[in-house]
Amino acid sequence: MPLHHLMIGTWTPPGAIFTVQFDDEKLELKLVKRTEIPQNEPISWMAFDHGKKNLYGSAMKKWSSFSVKSPTEIVHEASHAMGSDPEANSASTNTRAIFLLPAKKPPYAVYCNPFYKHAGNGNIFSVNSTGGLDQNIQNYEYQPNTGIHGMVFDPTETYLYSADLTANKLWVHKKTAAATDTTPDAGHVELIGSVDAPAPGDHPRWVAIHPSGQYLYALMEAGNRLCEYVIDPTTHMPVYTYHSFPLIPPGIETHDRATGKGLYRSDVCSLDFSGRYLFATARSNSFDLTGYIAAFRLRESGSIETQICLNPTPTSGGHSNAVSPCDFDVNGGKETWLALTDDQEGWVEMYRWKDEFLARVARVRIPEPGFGMNAIWYD
Repeated sequence: MPLHHLMIGTWTPPGAIFTVQFDDEKLELKLVKRTEIPQNEPISWMAFDHGKKNLYGSAMKKWSSFSVKSPTEIVHEASHAMGSDPEANSASTNTRAIFLLPAKKPPYAVYCNPFYKHAGNGNIFSVNSTGGLDQNIQNYEYQPNTGIHGMVFDPTETYLYSADLTANKLWVHKKTAAATDTTPDAGHVELIGSVDAPAPGDHPRWVAIHPSGQYLYALMEAGNRLCEYVIDPTTHMPVYTYHSFPLIPPGIETHDRATGKGLYRSDVCSLDFSGRYLFATARSNSFDLTGYIAAFRLRESGSIETQICLNPTPTSGGHSNAVSPCDFDVNGGKETWLALTDDQEGWVEMYRWKDEFLARVARVRIPEPGFGMNAIWYD
C-alpha cells in the first residue's frame, strides 16, 4: 500500500493529536486530521498497544488512553494520575509524565515513567477488555533521585531495562509472574539490579535492544554518545563492552563559551524493522546550531559493526529530533522509511534509508504550539 499514516503529539498545550499521511509513491507528506484532546494534556510521548487499537500518551500530569478506530477517528477514553508520590501530581511541582512502554504480550500492561522531581517510582497500569488504561496495579521503586526517560523489554518481555538520566545508571527489572500467567498481577516487576553509566557525565536517556536479546544500546544524553552493552545470559544484566560511538562530531564545541552550559543533548535510538540497522539522534540546545542523526550497521548477534554516518538535521530538533523507523518491511529489508520530528519549527520529515545512504524525500510543516513530538506508525 502506498499510503501510510502516522500520529504525532505536542510538548505544550493545547493538547492535540496530528495524523499525517505519507504517500510512498508520490513521496508526499500531508496533514489529514487534527484531533482535539484535553487541552491541558499535550502528549510528549505516545505509543500504540500491540494491535494498534489503542493509543497511550504521556500527557503532562496524566497518563492518557485513546481508542483508535481509524487514522482520523481517535477518541479519548481515560486519563490517570501519576502513581505513588502525591507531590508528583501537584500543580506546584515540575514532575511530568514523560515516557510509557506498552507490553506486546498478555496481559498487555503499560509501563510508565514520571520525570523531573518526585519520579522515584515507575507506574504500571492494567488494561481493560478493549485495551484502554484501567488500574494502577503497581508502583515499583527505583531510587529517590531517579529520572527514567526510556525503557525497553527484552524480546521475551521478561526483563525490563530502564535508562535513568538523573541517577546516571541502567536498571533491570523482571516480571514476577510466568509468561503464561494472564492475570492482572502478571504485569508486576521486581528489581534484579542496576549498573552505573560508564562515565559520571553520561546520563543515559534511552535504551534499545537487539532482536537477538544479546545486545543493549544505551544513548547518553549528556555524554552525547551511544554505548554498547552485552547482556549476561545468566544474570541478564547489561555489561559495557567499552565500545562507544559519537552522536555529535568529535572535536565540536560542546559547551557555551559564555555560560558553560552544554550545547547538545542526545535524544533517542531505534532499530529498523530488519534489525540490521540502528539509528540515533542528538539535539542542540541552541536554535543557531543543528542536531545530528547517526546510523549504525549491526552484526547478526546485535553487536555494532560500524558507524555509517553522522549527518546534521535541518534544525536543532528542539525538545524532539526524534527518529521513528517504520515498523514494517520495505523491499525485503533493502531499504526503510524514517520519520523525523522537531518542535523548533514544527516539521515532520520522511527519509529513505537505502544502500546505506540517508535522503529526505518529503516533509510538511505544522505550525502548532509544541509540535512535534515522536511520530508513531499506524499503517
